[in-house]
Amino acid sequence: MSTLPDWQYRILGEGEDPDPRFTLANERTFLAWIRTAMALVAAGVAVEALTQTVFTETVRTALAASLLVLGILLAAGSFVRWVKVERSLRRRRSLPVPLIAPLLAGGVAVVTAVLAIWLIAA
Repeated sequence: MSTLPDWQYRILGEGEDPDPRFTLANERTFLAWIRTAMALVAAGVAVEALTQTVFTETVRTALAASLLVLGILLAAGSFVRWVKVERSLRRRRSLPVPLIAPLLAGGVAVVTAVLAIWLIAA
């Protein structure tokens, strides 16, 4: 039987406590993903609030919504990633593939492509 409190056991499951350095590194990585998610949300709000004379309403709304949705998905994905890594550390298994990295790269590439097309067309 684990010595973890019930709520932690439900999240982390069985296994041994990993080296605290690895757990702390996992938390730092989680916080880096959260900072990136917050930056995306801030960028979405800034696009909507500050670019009314730059973009048409359709482009502005699409860019802002894309950035906000990307920020939401990244924040949620970062928690899932943190849990999966922590479980892997506790069970001494290989770390999971970071699925939020291609999501972030693809989302930023799409937003950048929209901006590039808009700049070329302007």
